Amino acid sequence: MKSPFIYLLTCLFILTASAQKKSISLDQIWDGSFRTQGMTALHSMNNGQQYSVLNFDRSSRSTSIDLYDYKTLSKVKTIATSQTMDAIPYFTNYTFSDDERQVILETEIEPIFRYSALGLYYVYNIASESLEKISEDKIQEPSFSPDGTKVAYGRKNNLFIKDLSSGTTKQITFDGEKNKIINGITDWVYEEEFAFVRAFEWNASSNKIAFIRFDETEVPEFSMDIYGTELYQTQEVFKYPKAGETNADVSLHFYDLSSDNISSVPLTKDYNDFYIPRIKWTKNPDVLSAQYMNRHQNNLDLWLLNPATNQANLVLTDTDAAYVDVTDNLTFLEDNSFIWTSEKDGFNHIYHYTKDGKLKNQITKGNWEVTAYYGYNETAKTIYYQSVENGSINRDVYSIRLNGKNKKRLSLEEGTNAAEFSADFTYFIKTFSNASTPPKFTLNDSKSGRLIKNIKDNSALLETLETFNYSTKEFSTISVNGNDLNMWMLKPANFDPSKIYPLLMFQYSGPGSQQVANTWSSSRDYWHQYLAQQGYIVACVDGRGTGYKGADFKKVTYLNLVKYETEDQIQAAKQLSDLPFIDKSRIGIWGWSYGGHMSTNCLLKGNDVFKMAIAVAPVTSWRFYDTIYTERFMRTPQENPNGYDDNSPFNYPELLKGDYLLVHGSGDDNVHVQHTMRMVEALIQADKQFDWAIYPDKNHGIYGGNTTMHLYTKMTNFLNDKLGDKRTN
Repeated sequence: MKSPFIYLLTCLFILTASAQKKSISLDQIWDGSFRTQGMTALHSMNNGQQYSVLNFDRSSRSTSIDLYDYKTLSKVKTIATSQTMDAIPYFTNYTFSDDERQVILETEIEPIFRYSALGLYYVYNIASESLEKISEDKIQEPSFSPDGTKVAYGRKNNLFIKDLSSGTTKQITFDGEKNKIINGITDWVYEEEFAFVRAFEWNASSNKIAFIRFDETEVPEFSMDIYGTELYQTQEVFKYPKAGETNADVSLHFYDLSSDNISSVPLTKDYNDFYIPRIKWTKNPDVLSAQYMNRHQNNLDLWLLNPATNQANLVLTDTDAAYVDVTDNLTFLEDNSFIWTSEKDGFNHIYHYTKDGKLKNQITKGNWEVTAYYGYNETAKTIYYQSVENGSINRDVYSIRLNGKNKKRLSLEEGTNAAEFSADFTYFIKTFSNASTPPKFTLNDSKSGRLIKNIKDNSALLETLETFNYSTKEFSTISVNGNDLNMWMLKPANFDPSKIYPLLMFQYSGPGSQQVANTWSSSRDYWHQYLAQQGYIVACVDGRGTGYKGADFKKVTYLNLVKYETEDQIQAAKQLSDLPFIDKSRIGIWGWSYGGHMSTNCLLKGNDVFKMAIAVAPVTSWRFYDTIYTERFMRTPQENPNGYDDNSPFNYPELLKGDYLLVHGSGDDNVHVQHTMRMVEALIQADKQFDWAIYPDKNHGIYGGNTTMHLYTKMTNFLNDKLGDKRTN
């Protein structure tokens, strides 16, 4: 037993040490003070022994593609640098031709929506060090033909092919028109919800291009004022299909370079109101795989289409009572058998099918989820993947034989492990982080996972954080409404269990999402740290509907988005309020987008629990959101009106009792400011006082210039005013 004197000295030492540590400031969160070092645009070279990355030289303000050796991690050479290019002061990305003799360089990028952009693109010939501009105009999604002789791209809703040897350009579609017809580039809703932009693909022989055509003519238009700095505002008008409204009419076509002819392959199944979320050529250059999905998204068909013979074979159908997720995991083997991932047994796993769609075997099994598919080593008959087998908040890298045997765990550190494999699967570069360890990059052997060399470890950031009052994120589970939910909690660094603290809850809660993950901090985590050092306890609970705990847990919210999620957050808050160090009278909640919908709903429906809420860019009615996302979980408003309306907060504004801050960007093309305006009007007519802020011309991320700093200052001030520590002792 320690003497009282020694105990007192120990306490004084701890308090003194704590007092000497610095506090995080708001501006430090976004000024780069806590920036992590990474590996940008990593590309494994065909030889499997080398890799390239994109490097930026801050002193010269130039970019380069640098080649490194896997074994030594030493730089071999610079493949290309903007310092030697008069036409390009810098480039932001690169894409090699299949033979790696040429590379497309991207510059002067002009973002369109979440993934799409216009840019100037150049082909750089590595041997001759020559540079050729693909088009004088800004274009989209340039793609080398496999033989490296041509580049296909989209411009003004049409497709073009540039012949690199002759320098000539051929237009292959002619009916493209803004807000009417798009060839080979996705429309807004496909881009946002199916997460791809390039809707055309070269075959292996470089003599055919498959592309999706979007006819948006009947899709309702959405208009958005852009205020800018001129005397009159302008208007951005684009096609946006809201839940229950008309989608683009999509069709699949083939362009034959030899005949200069566009054709299609008739299917042996009639589709009405459908999606084509993925196309991919098989190992046979004459056969394209195409995935067709019904509007309810609970039936996904895999077709093999041969334009030369006009044949269409339906080889696989994946169905679900709720919905089927679309992935990029489809992999064709040399015999045209294929690897597929599915939730058909209740958890996401890997399957092997014959070329005719007959199941050969289920490769992975268990009450856990495959979270990433990395690829297949044909020589070793081995698949590489990531899973949550060691706990749903963790990620590990595994290998397994095609027959489902000889499974190996290739990562040993507890946290989030991800991998980038060399082209021949000899090595992988592992990225590891957890809540207390910033990203570490290591070179590992793919057979055993053995560490070969350290690459980067961000140790300097850890040393920096040692000088701050940085709190440890505590992971646990909480039993809520019959389920063990994952949770993390941040307490002040000088936490005293005999005192009481205000509680701020953070969540997102969207289907299949995850906020409680054992990984390194984001900028929002640093803001939560900032709040913790100001005397708040911050907690996050992943309720029902979130991901990586099986299909039943995720899909329980089907047809009733936000209902069960809200119930879980309210009950979790009630249970946390029973902790002796939580002030029951000072509990708040905040969230962004789906999380903003949730925080609003929690404040209204849990008005006896939550004192305040912040909602940033919130959905307030699923009737206003897009078809693909909303109907995947809700079906249409015509089919499910109560599911849409019973949990839309502007239908019950009279429930507001606490303090409410509502924030939106007026230029949000995703969750339109209409959501907030309808909520505002409902609150006004219900005679409810609240605070709100509109950020002119800002999109869903609400950033640019001083915007982020202003937003988080506003949220901080609101918290301090409405939930802050008002104890007099």
